[in-house]
Formats: sequence, C-alpha cells, structure tokens
Amino acid sequence: MLRTLLIVLFALGALPAAASAAASVTGNGDFLPPWNPPPTGLQFSVPPVDAVSDLQGDVNDPQLVVFFAGNQFMVVHDLMASFKQAYPQYQRVFAETLPPGILAKQIEGGVLVMGNLRITLKPDIYTAGKGAIAERQEQQHWFADTYDYVRNPLAILVAAGNPKHIGGLADLGRADVRVSMPNPKWEGIARQIEASYRKVGGEALDQRIMDTKVKAGTTYLTRIHHRQSPLRVLQGQSDAAPVWSTEAYFQQQILHHPVQTIHIPADQNAMATYTAARMKAAPHPQAAKDFMAFMRSPKAQTVYRKYGFQTVQ
Repeated sequence: MLRTLLIVLFALGALPAAASAAASVTGNGDFLPPWNPPPTGLQFSVPPVDAVSDLQGDVNDPQLVVFFAGNQFMVVHDLMASFKQAYPQYQRVFAETLPPGILAKQIEGGVLVMGNLRITLKPDIYTAGKGAIAERQEQQHWFADTYDYVRNPLAILVAAGNPKHIGGLADLGRADVRVSMPNPKWEGIARQIEASYRKVGGEALDQRIMDTKVKAGTTYLTRIHHRQSPLRVLQGQSDAAPVWSTEAYFQQQILHHPVQTIHIPADQNAMATYTAARMKAAPHPQAAKDFMAFMRSPKAQTVYRKYGFQTVQ
C-alpha cells in the first residue's frame, strides 16, 4: 500500500524524487531490492517501477569495468570500496552482476539493453564458475590470465518456521511445494542443482521438478537470475528455493529477513569455484592487472568471507 501511495504521489508531483527514493530504500516490508547501499548523489529509486540493482557504480567514463557472476551482487559495494582504498588511482568503477551467461552474450554482442538504457562498455574482468571460464577460454580464447578466488555450496531457502516442513531436496518434488528454480538457459547454478536432484532421486526427481512441475506451474523458472528466488520466498510466491548458500546467508544473517536455511548434505551437494578472468581485450589493461592482484589479497578475501563465501586458500 505504501509503495502504491508513493508512486501515485510522485506521479502527481506531490512527492520529490529524492523523498520517494528514501522511502523505498529504507524498507516498506516488501523486501524489494536494491539491497546494497546506493552511491552518493541524488537518489531516485521507486521499486518495482524504477529500480536498477545489477548495474553498480560509474557508467560514465569508468576506469575499470567488471562483469561479476550475478550471485555476488551483495559483495560488490564493500569489495569495490576496499579496492578503491587499496588503489586510490581508480575511483570510477562500473560493475554488472547479471547471470554469467547473459554477461557472455553481452561480451559477444557488445551491447546490453535494460529498459531504455543502452550500454556498450566492454569488461576488463569477467567472473564466472571455474568450468564456464575454462569452456570460454577453450572456445573463444578471451582471457589473459585467471584466478580461483572463492567457493560456494548449495542450500535450500524457505520461509521462517519452514511451514512446508522441507527436509531436503527430495521434498522439492512434492506436488504441494512451490519451487523457485534458476533457469538452465542462462544460469550455471541450474546444472549444479539438477546434478544434486539426480544424486538424491535419480532422473525421476529431476524430471518431476524440471518438467512435470514446470508444466503444472509449481516450479517457477527465474527470468533474471536466482536473486529472484529469495524474493519469491519472502513474498509468499514460492515455498522453497535451491540457492547458493551465500544467498541464504545474506537474506537471513545480513538482512535479517524472515527466512531460514535448510542445509544439503555434502554427498548430495555441489561446490562451485568462482574464477576471475582478465580479458585480453581489456580497455583498461593496467587497472585489470591491479584488480586481479587485489582479488588475490587478504582484503578481498575478508570481504567475501563477510558474506558467507568460502575462500580457496
């Protein structure tokens, strides 16, 4: 109701843009992103009408451009602040936190269009899962060097109190459980989750969740990336969501939203390794080298540990 009132008041000219933005980002009970602190400047954000969560920083004449695999959206604010402190010569930094498959298409096509915004920036750094980076390098030879920096297992996110009594992955096949599932078309995590389904219930469980329940409307495939899944659980649209453990940690331990985590046993789980890759065609070659050095530093590892990632070393 408050969000609707804000939008109406703004449309009527009764509420300044900055005031409407302040109201929306301080929280109205809808758990809407953006969740990171915004940069300084005139604030204009009215979720869900106008809210850009996955484009972060300085799009105008950046000194460094980083394409992060999307599930690191919560890290970028602190990570870039630490980088700028370590390398004060770089103060204009732009980062995207879209799915790595979408970012790869953006690199190939050279353009990203979001609403009426057209972005033609090329990345200095691209991060994705270790396997995806290796595959891109074999096929396209994009990278000058790479570095494995953090790891992340899977978990199941449910509403506080676990009203559907979800005990593990097998329960996601139940007809009464609404599942939010990353879309395999552009989400690498989907392959990891499906492998875990097969470990628990064979092809039958995977087929039930990813085909039968999709057709029935009880498995929802995300349209942006798995950042949608926690929001769907919080808004009561889904009962359970397989996610990277850091997303459950962020929602429960950092934002203190009313959710809880169902842990997946190691023999049913999958562990992702994230790899940073310096582009051969980096527009800012020295900045790219400096950022790769920073990602190897204890300062960067400290930021990732703060948000629940497991460091490689």
